[in-house]
Amino acid sequence: MAERIESLKAGILGGFSVCFAFVLFSLLNTFVLAKYFQNLASLHSDINWHLLVSGAIASFSGLLFGVTYRYIIRSDKNLQLKAGGVLAFGLVRGLTQMELGLNSSITIWSFLVLAAESLLWFVFAAIALDFAIKLGWVKPFSSI
Repeated sequence: MAERIESLKAGILGGFSVCFAFVLFSLLNTFVLAKYFQNLASLHSDINWHLLVSGAIASFSGLLFGVTYRYIIRSDKNLQLKAGGVLAFGLVRGLTQMELGLNSSITIWSFLVLAAESLLWFVFAAIALDFAIKLGWVKPFSSI
């Protein structure tokens, strides 16, 4: 039962971290990239149902990442495994965005920015989870 509670704590922290990064990058896209770079004008987003659904999906992805990341960083401290987990979550999310938008009139540069920022979301969440584990807020998965 204690393992499940720790996994839930890691998932909630991962969800909040990815949601925070999503909001931060959405603001960056709308107020900087879409405003000053004509090729990235499609990144501008108003507050509507599409943005809210994207935020909810990002938060849920962060929750799943938090639970998974806690199991990835076992006591063996395998740095390649940690980086691979972050890369896998980020690329799957980024490539999904690219695949869903191929039928629209959005430029390839916009897709590349979205793929890179989704990778950065999970890097941010991994840093937050490592920090929480270091402070003892979340306990790492105990190997049997």
